[in-house]
Amino acid sequence: MIRSTATSAGPRLARAKAAYTTRHVRLAELTGLVQGTPSAGDLVLARVTEIGQHKRLETPEGRRATLFVGDEVLVCFANRYAPDQFEAVVPLDLEPCDLVAAGGVAATTVSLHADMAKPTRLDPIGLVTTADGNVANLRRWRLRNDLVGPARPWMIAVIGTSMNAGKTTTAAGITRGLTAAGRTVGAAKVTGTGAGGDAWLLADSGASPVLDFTSVGLASTYLCDPDVVLDAFHTLHSHLAASGADVAVIEVADGVFQRETAALIASAEFAERVDAVVFAAGDAMGAMAGVAHLRDLGLPVVAASGLLTCSPLATSEAAAHLPVPILGLEQLWAAHESICPALRPVDELLASSA
Repeated sequence: MIRSTATSAGPRLARAKAAYTTRHVRLAELTGLVQGTPSAGDLVLARVTEIGQHKRLETPEGRRATLFVGDEVLVCFANRYAPDQFEAVVPLDLEPCDLVAAGGVAATTVSLHADMAKPTRLDPIGLVTTADGNVANLRRWRLRNDLVGPARPWMIAVIGTSMNAGKTTTAAGITRGLTAAGRTVGAAKVTGTGAGGDAWLLADSGASPVLDFTSVGLASTYLCDPDVVLDAFHTLHSHLAASGADVAVIEVADGVFQRETAALIASAEFAERVDAVVFAAGDAMGAMAGVAHLRDLGLPVVAASGLLTCSPLATSEAAAHLPVPILGLEQLWAAHESICPALRPVDELLASSA
């Protein structure tokens, strides 16, 4: 890996539009730019050369900053998996590439959905360095992975058929219902591509803290080694436990057959920590197949929800074939009894771990 000597660029970096994926980065520690071979998680200063699909960049605070040709942006190299948008990979060099996620992911597009416009184009100026001369990677600011909480919170996992199946809306509904019922809820998104919309919705629904994989040094989990994803899961869970939350709501991105999701939900460690699963689907067949698949993995599926609940016809069709209740948002907001007491009631767990 060849990297040239870094040039001083502190003020220039401070003026750049910083993306959501950099939200844990201490910007004052960024000092220079260097040429070299990028790796997933590396920070890069890039110039916008053409506006395409993504016309705005989400900032660390959640604001959608309008992009203009000529803007300099601070984003991260990472891979992306999004069936409804882009598949993209970290490029082999600092040649022009694409902005493939509004949260701030730079990569080379492999394929895109037919409804997508061509990607916004970026011209990388250089990899960002810190005062020690090392390339700044999100791992530098990750949460500790050796934290031990006072007690293990009762964990509800939200898994779904695919992107846009309604997983985040379901997780937010569960969170709202439990907080309204007096529970303290922490939430985390374990896999996916860096973007703040899901985290902001979970926070607005009452979760605190709200974490995601960017908190553990990952701009995206696509093509990560399974051990890296499992470490992210453990670390996020342990920090939710340490926060004092008595319920942890965990969202797993994309669908059950997506590479990283499939490996995580099939792991013994995931099964040991999850107390209830709510499955989000867009139609009856997806709900039936997904619930059956998760039960075959030994996971405690207690309810189905998601986009299908927008349609009374789809809901009744699914209800005729599912062994678990189907919960719409109003039922989730009411902290439906099928979620709270499932297998290991919250009060019993808290009493046993006190």
